[in-house]
Amino acid sequence: MQARRQGGTKGMKNIGIMGGTFDPIHYGHLLLGRQARKEYALNEVWFMPSGQPPHKRDHLVTEAKHRWEMIRLALEGQEGLCLSDFEIRRPGATYTAQTLALLHKTYPDTRFYFIIGADSLYEIEQWYRPDLVMTQAVLLVADRDYQKVHPEMNRQIQMLEDSYGAMIFRLHSPEIDISSVEIRERAAKGCALDGLVPDVVLEYIKENKLYDRST
Repeated sequence: MQARRQGGTKGMKNIGIMGGTFDPIHYGHLLLGRQARKEYALNEVWFMPSGQPPHKRDHLVTEAKHRWEMIRLALEGQEGLCLSDFEIRRPGATYTAQTLALLHKTYPDTRFYFIIGADSLYEIEQWYRPDLVMTQAVLLVADRDYQKVHPEMNRQIQMLEDSYGAMIFRLHSPEIDISSVEIRERAAKGCALDGLVPDVVLEYIKENKLYDRST
């Protein structure tokens, strides 16, 4: 088990991938990235904002340039946490299975660890080509509140490992009850965002009037 946890093959780089819209990035994202890097001995964790995720076509996503800049500001001084443009510069809808395939072609000597929350673990079979997602990356799963009826997490992990040959491990990170949806709603109402996002991100949101629905 220990060899699997630490990435195994000599000479391979171990890279964590944090995907999402990051609309906006918040302290929960940063905590997960740091915990994954520490717990699984990852060389780096790449924060990889999406351009237009296919599952969010039904609502407005903040312009990529703003999401990119907020991540860049949040990652300044964060050792081993890096910003990647691998998805955001691709046109059209981006799917995780396709991204991972392209990453393997571009970085053949790298093992990728895809960092997800419990909600994604329970819904991953609804993704585009979940079989390719689970065979191209080790999944690192963080506990996160999930409202729908669901099996115990270890049972879900076992089922996916048996069905897809997946390699899945849990991230032992304290739960932080923060969501980007909550932050956008609070900002739209003019509520304080202190303690939810880094100060540099808060200033960027204010300066650019992001999420302000009064204008």
